Amino acid sequence: MSTAAEPAVQYRIGNEKLICITDPASRKLRALLEKQGRPEGALRVAVIGGGCSGLQYKMDLVDGPANRDIMVHSRDVRVVVDPKSALFVSGSELDFSEDLQKGGFKVTNPNAVAHCSCGESFSA
Repeated sequence: MSTAAEPAVQYRIGNEKLICITDPASRKLRALLEKQGRPEGALRVAVIGGGCSGLQYKMDLVDGPANRDIMVHSRDVRVVVDPKSALFVSGSELDFSEDLQKGGFKVTNPNAVAHCSCGESFSA
């Protein structure tokens, strides 16, 4: 009994001009991926509609890229971005802070023209 092979995922390789990861973010992401049992996984960064300013970031840990994604290797971490989100995140930096008030992952995005006061959404 033969089974049809699944088609290979078609994705592109990008570079840190699209998005780069700081050392603290890299350490945290590697730890999270290890904890989930997928050390070869990736962080998916997407831009979706919503939030006070119109756009917000969505981040998920995934096994790897999907069709049409752009994959960036930065500081020993793989980041995948869909083509539409890539238009909004180009040139961004992802950082991580342990700060109790404003801790967590933060995106510094040169394309954002306005941010809301909560810091969770932006407009471009």
